Amino acid sequence: MSVDGQSPRRGSTSSANTPILPPVSAFAQKRALEDDHQPAVSSPLNPEFKVQKTGDETPGGIRERASRAKKESLKKRESKAGSLAPEGSARATPDPRSSSSNRKKATINCVTPLRYKIPPPKLPDFEAPRGPTLVPSHTKTAPDGTEIQFHETTDHVYNKKNFRYTRGIADPAFPSILYYRQTETEPFGARLSFEDSAPHMMMDESARHITTDKGFRMAKANVGIREGRWYWECKITSGVPRPKAGEPAQESHGHVRMGFARREAAQDAPVGFDAYSYGIRDVAGQKVWMSRPKDFFPAGESIYEGDVIGLEINLPSERLHRKVVEGNYNPAVDLTDEDDGGMERADMIRDRVPIRFKTHLYFEQIEYSTCKELEELMNPSPVISSTGGVASASQDPGPTHPVPALRTLPHSSIKVYKNGKLIGTPFTDLLSFLPHASKPQPQVGAREGLDDGMLGYFPAVSVFRGGAAEVNFGPQWWYPPPGSSAEDDVDMVNDEPSLPKIRAASDRYDEQIVEDILYDIVDEVDFWIRDGGDSGKGKKRDLQFADGGAANGGGLGGGDAGGEIKELVQDDE
Repeated sequence: MSVDGQSPRRGSTSSANTPILPPVSAFAQKRALEDDHQPAVSSPLNPEFKVQKTGDETPGGIRERASRAKKESLKKRESKAGSLAPEGSARATPDPRSSSSNRKKATINCVTPLRYKIPPPKLPDFEAPRGPTLVPSHTKTAPDGTEIQFHETTDHVYNKKNFRYTRGIADPAFPSILYYRQTETEPFGARLSFEDSAPHMMMDESARHITTDKGFRMAKANVGIREGRWYWECKITSGVPRPKAGEPAQESHGHVRMGFARREAAQDAPVGFDAYSYGIRDVAGQKVWMSRPKDFFPAGESIYEGDVIGLEINLPSERLHRKVVEGNYNPAVDLTDEDDGGMERADMIRDRVPIRFKTHLYFEQIEYSTCKELEELMNPSPVISSTGGVASASQDPGPTHPVPALRTLPHSSIKVYKNGKLIGTPFTDLLSFLPHASKPQPQVGAREGLDDGMLGYFPAVSVFRGGAAEVNFGPQWWYPPPGSSAEDDVDMVNDEPSLPKIRAASDRYDEQIVEDILYDIVDEVDFWIRDGGDSGKGKKRDLQFADGGAANGGGLGGGDAGGEIKELVQDDE
C-alpha cells in the first residue's frame, strides 16, 4: 500500500484491460463529527461527546470491517435486567440475603461511637457516685456582712492534658454499652464545675462561690449554651473596693473577670485570654478578647465589690450554625434565623471509656484542642506588603471565611448589665464552635468532625489573688433582665429583630440531663443492633461482676471476670 496517496500497482503482470483505480483520497469519506457542534454545557439531554480515534484504522485511512457482535437472547437479557434492577423494582429477582446485607452495610457506613474492650463493673460501681471531698480552708466576709466558708476540693479529676472527664455509673439496664452510663453528682443543679476548673481554686459547698490565693485561675459552669438566648449573674464579693467620697482609694482585695468560654479555653488564665473566651474586666469595666482590653464601660466607671454583672448571650439556631461550619451559609439568602423546630438533629458521637480515679468512676474522652489558625489570629505573623509596609497575612473572621475555625455566627452577641441596667453589647459575631470549627487533639483514637453534645459557650469566672465571686444561674435573680417574665416589656434596642424569650442558664441543666439520657439510650440501641439485636446471632450479655458476684453465663465481651478498668493518676500542678 502506498503511503504517498498514489494508486497501488502490480509489479510483475501487466494487462491492457486492467482498470486503473483512482487514489484513495478520491473516494467520498464519512465526515467526522466536529467538537464545535457539541453543547457548551453537558446535561442529561445533551451528554458530553468526545470523538475517539478507533484502533482498527489502517495508516492509509481504510477502516477494516468490524466483527459483528452476537445479540443476546431475550431470556438472557431479562435475566441480566433482573439482576441489575434496583431494590423494589418489579423486574428484580428477590434475594433473601439482600435485606440483611443492606442493613449490615448501612450499619457499617454509619458513624457510631467506638467500642472498647473493658472488664465488667464491680458492685460499688452501681452505687450513686459521691461528690468531691471538701476540706475547709478559710472564710471571707461579703459586702453585705455574710460569712462565706471556702473549701479546697479533693478526690476528683481535672479536665486537662487534652482529656475531658464526666461522672459515670453502672446500670444493669444498659448491657450493650457494658453497663456504664453518664450521671451527675451533688450538689445538683447549675453550678461551677469541679472537673472544669483549674487547680488551687476554692469553692463553697454549693459550688457557687469561688476564690483563689494564686494568680488568675478560671472555672466554667457545668452547663453549656449551644443555641438560643440565655442569662446569668455574677456578684463581686471580693475585688476592687467601692470608692468613698473624700477618702483615698483603698487597696484592691483581688480581681475578678466574668464572661463566656469554650471547651478549648485555657483554665490557668483569665477569661478573655485567648480567642476561645470573651470576658469583662473589673478594672474600668473593659472588655477583653485575645488578651486585648478595650474600653467598654462609661468613663470613670468600674466594677466594685457588691456589684452584680448580668451577662446575656444570644446564639443562632443549630441549623444555621451547621450551615456556617459546613460552608453552606449564604448571607444573601439566610437573612433570618428561623428554626423549623423539627425533630431531626445531627448525631452525637461520644468516644469515651470508663476509668477509675481512686473510688470514683469517670468517663474519659479526648478533649477538643486549640488550633493554629486561632493562635495565628491571636498573634499574627507580620508580612511585608506590596507597598513595603507591614501587614497581616490572615483574613478577618467572618461567616464565610475559608477556614471553619475562623467563621463567625450571624445574629450572635453578648450583652452586659450592671445592677440591672443595660451597659451595652461588647461582643458580636462570636466564633463558631461546632465541628469542624472544633477539633480534637491529634492522637490515637481521635476522630475529627464529631460532636459529643457538649460543645458550646460556658459561663466562666476567673479570680486573682483573693478575688472572689458568686454566680447565680437563676431562675431567682438579683436583678431580673428585661423580658424575663411574661409581664415585662421587651425593649427594642437599635431596631433589633424580635429575639427569643430570655431563659435562665439553670434550665440548661435539666435539658442536659435529658440529652445525656437520650444519648445513652441511642448508644445502647446502636450497640444492641450491632450485636445482632433479637436475631440471636449476637453475644448474650448476662451480668457478671468483676469481684466474683453471681452470674448466669459468660462474662461481658470486654474482658475477663477478674479484670479491672484503667486506674487514673493525676497530680495537682
